[in-house]
Amino acid sequence: MNKSNKNILFYSILYLVLIAGVLLLSYDPYKNSSYAYLDGKTTTEETEKKFAKPESVRGLYLTASSANNDEYRKNIIAAMKDSRINSVVIDIKDYSGYILYDSQVPEVQKIKAAKVVMKDLKKIIADFHQANIYTIARQTVFQDPVLAPARPDTAMKTLAGNIWYDNKGLAWVDPKNKDVWSYNLAIAQEAVDIGFDEINFDYMRYPSDGNMANMRYGLPENKSKADVMKDFYKFLSDNLSDQTYISIDTFGLVMDHADDDYDLNIGQRLTDAADYFDYVCPMMYPSHYPLTYLGYTNSAEHPGPVVAHGLKISEPYLEGKRAKIRPWLQAFNLRAIYTSTMIDAQIDAVENATTTEGWLLWNARNYYPDYIF
Repeated sequence: MNKSNKNILFYSILYLVLIAGVLLLSYDPYKNSSYAYLDGKTTTEETEKKFAKPESVRGLYLTASSANNDEYRKNIIAAMKDSRINSVVIDIKDYSGYILYDSQVPEVQKIKAAKVVMKDLKKIIADFHQANIYTIARQTVFQDPVLAPARPDTAMKTLAGNIWYDNKGLAWVDPKNKDVWSYNLAIAQEAVDIGFDEINFDYMRYPSDGNMANMRYGLPENKSKADVMKDFYKFLSDNLSDQTYISIDTFGLVMDHADDDYDLNIGQRLTDAADYFDYVCPMMYPSHYPLTYLGYTNSAEHPGPVVAHGLKISEPYLEGKRAKIRPWLQAFNLRAIYTSTMIDAQIDAVENATTTEGWLLWNARNYYPDYIF
């Protein structure tokens, strides 16, 4: 391995460690979303079925607790009025593995996987819709500390056959297990039925930290981790694309590897995802790139060029693909203080790219100062 390849491998591994840690802390109307406008008139039943997707989704991440808080929700809706923000991404299933509303999915009820944080999810969605705000359900998938112990047959295993845990003590389910596929599909379909306009899938990957040498992958013959993921992408697309928009979160470095088959050792490849989702949402947080990425002494202090670089080098490999790129951008302090100028630099990079359509801002604490809007 030459020096250049060694550097790429080192930076990729460093990136995986960084992003695993922080994650804990044209007009296209009426595509089976939530509300519909019918001859200028609406009924309660009709308006719960369809909602027009904005030409460009510009959104904020909200936890289930934030969305459920009446005062916070009222304030965030007021702040979004006449602002550049037009969408929200709300957790329905987070890193904990719990479904955060009163799910009626039989398997969810059987394993007691519901933790009802959002008491009246339909009302929460309706409040946003009444303010013309597009709603996206964020659903984590393969990191699932609830399903794995409840159904050990679905869990990632150690070489000895026990449930495998990552460095945070969290269990994962096996990405090739068809019961896991069906379980997550049922949750997504329920979210669509409740009224969400889009499903955003996160943790769509194999684990990136922990004792990887003690993990039993059990991959099918002639199948790679990326192949397993691609099969799951197709399954979701086949079963959801006629009902709603679907998007996938990926590591930001998938953009740097768009020209090769390297899957970051987690099964994620940009060109695979772009075939089966409406939007690919790479987490392009500058603080998560190697410290000296692009030759900087601290890449987090150069948000515009960092985001622009990945978008630019991936452009040729997205031609003819289904997906548009809608990056997650950094709205939190890590390795640098993220001022309005820092956030706007990322947004400008996205809006000047040719393969993008919108952007999303991540702050795990849901702290969004006035300059965000």
